Amino acid sequence: MAVDMVEVKGKWVLVTGASRGIGRQIEVFMANHGANLILHSRKLEHTLPIYKEVTAIGSEAIQVEAELSDIDSVKEMLRKIDESGIQVDIVFNDAAVQIAYRTEYFKTPVEDFTQSFLINTIAPAMICYHFLPKMIERGFGRIINTTSGIKNEPEQAGYSASKAALDKFTTDLSSVIEGTDVMMNITDPGWCRTDLGGPNAPNSVDSCIPGIVVGAFVDDKKSGRLFPAQSFTGLTLIEAVSKAENMY
Repeated sequence: MAVDMVEVKGKWVLVTGASRGIGRQIEVFMANHGANLILHSRKLEHTLPIYKEVTAIGSEAIQVEAELSDIDSVKEMLRKIDESGIQVDIVFNDAAVQIAYRTEYFKTPVEDFTQSFLINTIAPAMICYHFLPKMIERGFGRIINTTSGIKNEPEQAGYSASKAALDKFTTDLSSVIEGTDVMMNITDPGWCRTDLGGPNAPNSVDSCIPGIVVGAFVDDKKSGRLFPAQSFTGLTLIEAVSKAENMY
């Protein structure tokens, strides 16, 4: 199968929420394809195990820390990345928080919304606004924002609303780069057995591969799409890229 796709070897990839779960799946996959990693978590010690793992594979890597609910902390992380001199080619905005499952949803505290939006919407938007102009200037870049397929669950209103806002942000902003080699798309990992998804989720965490990363490899200059990761489970990367490019 002849498919044009991005060669990520030597490219620098920022992954938020890098210490575990789906973030870890992304990093190991990208490292195995020759990419270099910027590993984000709330504390540097959280990414030390994955730092050791990806550098053992052969990737270059650095660790950065930021509390994504703290705007100043996000700004400081971005400043440190700039100071490192690294040119960020690919961004996975994967970090997220799901505050609680509110069975008494009419009593949902406003903090569910403020915290969810800070971490799940505002921080990814800040990261996009920071790196997208640099990507446009260089003529290449990929941004993949992680959403959620949750619907009709008022018990998780803060989380769901913050992800819906991220979807709208992504599709609207992506309209200005449509047709260029700077692409921004959305991925939904599905309900996976992670710390966020819980032990009763139907999908293993590794089932999100290769769908969760396909947005970094597609090369058709189309943005604003949703790639549901579970639709790609079991496919090779080449098969996944071909399917993604023919979905819309």
